[in-house]
Amino acid sequence: MKEKLKNRAWIEINLNNLEHNINEIKKIISSKTEIMAVVKADAYGHGMIEVSKKLNEIGINTFAVATLEEGINLRKNNIRGNILILGFTNFSDLNYVIEYDLIQTIVDYNYSEKIKELQLEGKLKCHIKINTGMNRIGERYDDFNKLFKIYENNRLNILGTFSHLCIADSEKIEDIKFSKMQIKRFNECIRILEKKGYNTGALHLQSSYGTINYVGLNYNYVRMGILMYGINSSKDSYILNNLNLKPVLSVKARITSIREIETDDSVSYGRTYIAKEKRRIATLGIGYADGIPRNLSNKNMIVSIKGRYAKIIGRICMDQMIIDITNFKNIKIGDIVTLIGKDKKISAEEVSNKANTISNELLCRLGSRLKRVVI
Repeated sequence: MKEKLKNRAWIEINLNNLEHNINEIKKIISSKTEIMAVVKADAYGHGMIEVSKKLNEIGINTFAVATLEEGINLRKNNIRGNILILGFTNFSDLNYVIEYDLIQTIVDYNYSEKIKELQLEGKLKCHIKINTGMNRIGERYDDFNKLFKIYENNRLNILGTFSHLCIADSEKIEDIKFSKMQIKRFNECIRILEKKGYNTGALHLQSSYGTINYVGLNYNYVRMGILMYGINSSKDSYILNNLNLKPVLSVKARITSIREIETDDSVSYGRTYIAKEKRRIATLGIGYADGIPRNLSNKNMIVSIKGRYAKIIGRICMDQMIIDITNFKNIKIGDIVTLIGKDKKISAEEVSNKANTISNELLCRLGSRLKRVVI
């Protein structure tokens, strides 16, 4: 039997931490409110199938994805329950929504009207999106002429109604006021629709930060994305209710080469690093093609190896990067280095901050070349 290949770089997924985070989130939501697990973008880089199977095992049976393809992928991997497509699906593909028992978002009045013209094989399961101020998709909260017509569309099987808070992670007074205004707009819209006799179905407004910062709203669902994975979007994100969340993901790579360099030797492309004295360096088998941002080059970035920290030097390459291991002993080729992990100095929040982005983007960029390994 051939020896099992050792990965040059990979992502480790701790599903026990995922279950722990779900239990923590349940502490601040009503017992009548269910968690809608947001697993779009390959579960924020964590591995959509591995994560969703674990969630099914622990009783989570409602999921949100961004695209039709993501929904079909879940069904083909035997994921049970409701699967809501949060974004637009081409009209020519809506029969696949029905075929795979998915739920489509109605993005506005015009989308709803177009569906009347289609020869769909049955009613389209859907949730109606209400625009309460983000102005991305959704029919405007106070345009009842259009909203009434959407709810009267007999080609739709309306199972829910939702909106989205656009600044729930901010503690600025004006931003909190705006979020509360969005909540008020949504509630008033629902009140009027239901007073007119329309079935609005399951209601949901809060995503991760809406859930943790605006408690007591008691809708049917909360949509849990980044916080479910134990990570904040940024170091500056406002968190009113501190939960004991644990990161689910870590990124690791192996040392592939070790060498000595002399004074004035340069490292990597562009000669942006020049050694001021003799140094010992190591190459890692991971780079920006795996999702590690190139703009982290020469920004005092560190990695963890054997419980200590080593600095990334020179420019990050497509498939490799270089670290300084001068002050390390007993380092050898094949040793494992952690680039993103639970340690605060190499957390997703810290790495994304140095890359001038948010954790969500950093994690979603992690490439398909990185195998997801469940531990």
